[in-house]
Amino acid sequence: MYMALSIKKTVDVDTAVQVALLNNRGLQASYANIGMNAAEVWQQMLPENPKVSIGILGIAHPELGLFRAVEGMIAANILSLATREKRVDIADTRFRQAQLKAAMATLTVAADTRRAWINAVSAFETVYYLNQGQAAADAASELAQKLGESGALNKAGQAREHAFYSELTGQKAEARLAAKLAKEELTRLMGLWGTDVDYFVPDRLTRLPSRLQTSNAIEGEALQKRIDLQIAKLELEALAKSYKLTDATRFVTDFEIIGGFEKERELNDDGDIESLTTPQIEFDLVIPIFDSGRPRLRKAELAYMQAANLLAEKAVNIRSEARSAYAGYRSSYDIARHYKNSVLPLRVKIEEEALLSYNGMITNTFELLADTRAKIGTLLQSVNAKRVFWLADANLNAAIYGGGTSVGGAGETMTPTSGGGGGH
Repeated sequence: MYMALSIKKTVDVDTAVQVALLNNRGLQASYANIGMNAAEVWQQMLPENPKVSIGILGIAHPELGLFRAVEGMIAANILSLATREKRVDIADTRFRQAQLKAAMATLTVAADTRRAWINAVSAFETVYYLNQGQAAADAASELAQKLGESGALNKAGQAREHAFYSELTGQKAEARLAAKLAKEELTRLMGLWGTDVDYFVPDRLTRLPSRLQTSNAIEGEALQKRIDLQIAKLELEALAKSYKLTDATRFVTDFEIIGGFEKERELNDDGDIESLTTPQIEFDLVIPIFDSGRPRLRKAELAYMQAANLLAEKAVNIRSEARSAYAGYRSSYDIARHYKNSVLPLRVKIEEEALLSYNGMITNTFELLADTRAKIGTLLQSVNAKRVFWLADANLNAAIYGGGTSVGGAGETMTPTSGGGGGH
């Protein structure tokens, strides 16, 4: 199945996740593992096929004709029938584990896509503000050149403004490249190609929420809902059942009962051919003289102990991940709101007052442009803070349900990336 996008369509985060879940081929491949494990359950439920052997002795006998004797045997594995229920139970556990692994893969793709969408939108929003900053730098550079020609500004002052303009031009080029790469990562996760890559992302990230998730019993919630922890529990369950099967077959690993007949033809004293049919029964088993099964049992014990320790370790790590994710979520929210409610209003107020002073001929043009540039810098920091919060929000959900928390976090710095929305 392939989900196409309308040309020039603006993709929101929910649409991006939906497209990724339908188009991502790696995810589709993981679903095939469910069918493979279902087939394994089916196969274990079927009795083992009997083995049939037929032997013909004395072919083209000079006196008896075509053959002298015929043997027919049929063998059934009794041990396989005795352990069938245990093997079906193990296969069923592996099947449930495969289902959870597919669910885990789905959550991972969804979380990675959400993070990629956040990075792409933030990147284009950053370029938008860099464009504003470059407009101010362009005006300052042009003014410096004119003042320099008139002798009102020395060469050091001119060079200072030209250098700022040049540096900002390089930063914007880097930001455009970062935005292009961020969008390409999103495209790759959505599995798009051809004309479907000509989509847009929004101009700006979503506003900060008015209310936050609570931290009440977040560790318990993560322990209850984390898919990878449930997979580890099923692994321990499957190994426990495998240990019981190994213990049941410790001494005798193969036991077959073989039944059949032997039909033999002979010449009697009168020269007539007589046939004699004899029933036969045999038992085929391995005698544990050298290998008593203890090494196999010990390996099964150690595999179980290993899985139990890994499960305990994962539980401890999940608790820590949940606490860390919430701490990053809460702190990044406070930082983002601080920029939005405190720092940005102050920068706007400074710029407004600078404009009034400039109109009143109290300050000069360069001071006004410097305040404008400072406000642009604060806007970029605010965008980065908002981006870090939404990444922390995605990581918090991943810490509770699964899907990884590798990208982004409180305190992460941001390289200026392009931001601009539709059309990018």
